Amino acid sequence: MAPGNTAAAASPRPLPSTGAVTGVLEALAFFRDGDFARRRFERFGNVYETRLLGQPLVFIRGGPAIQALLTQPEASEGWWPASVKQLLGSRSLANRNGADHRARRRVVGQLFSAAALRRYSPGIVALVNALAAELAAATAAVPLVDRLRRFAFTVIAQVVLGLDGGDRDALFADFEIWTRALFSIPLAIPGSPFARALAARQRLLARLGEVLERARQQAGQGLPLAGGLDLLSGGLDEAGLPLTDDDLVEQLLLLLFAGYETTASSLSCLLAALLQHPRELAWLQEELDALPWPPAPGEAATADDAAAAPRLAAMVQEVMGLNPPVGGFFRRTTRELVLDGVAVPAGKVVQVALAASNRHGPEDADMSLQADDLEQFRPGRHLGEGSGLTLLPFGGGERVCLGKALAELEIRLMAVGLLKQVRLQLAPDQDLSLQLVPSPSPRGGLLVTAPARTA
Repeated sequence: MAPGNTAAAASPRPLPSTGAVTGVLEALAFFRDGDFARRRFERFGNVYETRLLGQPLVFIRGGPAIQALLTQPEASEGWWPASVKQLLGSRSLANRNGADHRARRRVVGQLFSAAALRRYSPGIVALVNALAAELAAATAAVPLVDRLRRFAFTVIAQVVLGLDGGDRDALFADFEIWTRALFSIPLAIPGSPFARALAARQRLLARLGEVLERARQQAGQGLPLAGGLDLLSGGLDEAGLPLTDDDLVEQLLLLLFAGYETTASSLSCLLAALLQHPRELAWLQEELDALPWPPAPGEAATADDAAAAPRLAAMVQEVMGLNPPVGGFFRRTTRELVLDGVAVPAGKVVQVALAASNRHGPEDADMSLQADDLEQFRPGRHLGEGSGLTLLPFGGGERVCLGKALAELEIRLMAVGLLKQVRLQLAPDQDLSLQLVPSPSPRGGLLVTAPARTA
């Protein structure tokens, strides 16, 4: 049994280390080896330190370590790699901490309230129907990952922010450039992914600023605003001061990411898993066939929840457990923390390894079952009393992903609406392995054919 799997001792243990000096080889392994964290957890325990390209990182897994971190928010703060910090911007709430972070989060969070989701639901249903119709009419295999990414982006850009087609298409092209460099080496060498992303960021901010100004002019003329921008237009921070335009624009850039990347990844992984497991798909289809589509007017935001569709909820949990849309999230300790019996000094950057935690299982589980059972695709484990796993697919604590509620709504509506209208089939001879950065999705694009369902 690896160290760290027993109950915490009376006095904390020192922090284990891989001994990496420069972290170059560790970084290469991190990006190439899907089992990077698991291999080191097995050797060093549930909490250990290594170094990636000169940056010391403490990796943690398992319920005890993660809960100890999240239940002491005053002992840590948000942290991102340098590439993410620069591309998000200094004003972004992702790069703020304490009261400053909470104030911006309260304002921006209005875009994802229950009332806002009810407003967005008809638009999301229409986009699901449009994709189903496109797939049913296609005469050749369609790369579903691309369509799902466009769907998720259109929801956040058009339905939530109210952008028109021209703005949306230009934003999408630049946003894809920006997203691909989020977790890259932050060297702005001409022609490098990071340099292209910085240029795309400037174009994104300029276009979002134009959108914000148009929304302000429309509001001044008494015209209704599309999407939810009216929820932001009067937003005040906790000091009672309006957010500046530069501040709001950087929050909108974060919203595009929060409401897009994780959703696209989750949808891609869900449909890829279902199409590779026809027995589980048939099991889910029995439930979906009994659900109405489209949802009754005014009910789309709460339709198909865990109470109405427990198999769908279990399926989503299983997919997110095996391939969470966020592979991990970061915190920096502001004082010493004891995580699963290990003393982590102040000033350490901690990465919560979600996929490794989900495959490791609860500490009191039968250890003989963990290695095999948790790697299996078995959504039924989440029914009844549940799996006992600590699943945090959108992060956790007070910095949980802002787009979580919107993503969950999109996933439910897409799963029900798409699978009730078309019967998806995998095209042969494609690469279904997952690329992991910035979020998991099938490398081959998830090529599908979709003949119309018959009654």
